[in-house]
Amino acid sequence: MPSINHFELYSVIVITLLAVMSPGPDFAMVSKLSLLHGRRAGVLCALGIGLAISVHITYTLLGLGIVFANNVWALQLLRWLGAMYLIWLGASALWPDIKAHIVKQPPTSTPCSETAAISNSHSAFWSGFACNAFNPKTMLFIVSLFSQVISTETSLLMELSYGAYIALVHFLWFAIVATLLTTAKVQQKSAAFKDWIERVAGVLLMGLGIKLLMNH
Repeated sequence: MPSINHFELYSVIVITLLAVMSPGPDFAMVSKLSLLHGRRAGVLCALGIGLAISVHITYTLLGLGIVFANNVWALQLLRWLGAMYLIWLGASALWPDIKAHIVKQPPTSTPCSETAAISNSHSAFWSGFACNAFNPKTMLFIVSLFSQVISTETSLLMELSYGAYIALVHFLWFAIVATLLTTAKVQQKSAAFKDWIERVAGVLLMGLGIKLLMNH
């Protein structure tokens, strides 16, 4: 059995917990899906986030993470893809109000195409996956963790264990968020404000996308 660097182990545990609990696009996406479409959608979104983390870890362990992180063109492309995806999600959430303003009619209760799509389980999962996969900050976090915190002398088995832990923590944390936001008490209070939740979530997602575009 390979020896364990306890300082490294505790560092990975603490840094991962702090990173995953920091508010960002993933948190906004899980919150939106959970409040508007229920616990199943929120948990599936969390599962998608966990899978995306696994993808980041896989290419980092293959040595491609450093290449991507040091490639300005690749980072810019990922930043633009992530930003446009978030802006599209935000605009889709706001589209019923925009359309109502244009045609001078109040928003109908019929869900817009994006809302109808994410109510589907597969769409909830892929929304979480894409939200995390297209986030350059997540890629840089994983690459930095494996290049600066985890020693080059650490065994592959231990690195895989770290990777499994990081992915699992992301899934569990956002699954907990989804569960807390879909308790009967919270759902009862939020039911009357679903339209406003959709609007606020749309503005937040668009804001995060614009912020991502402006960061250099």
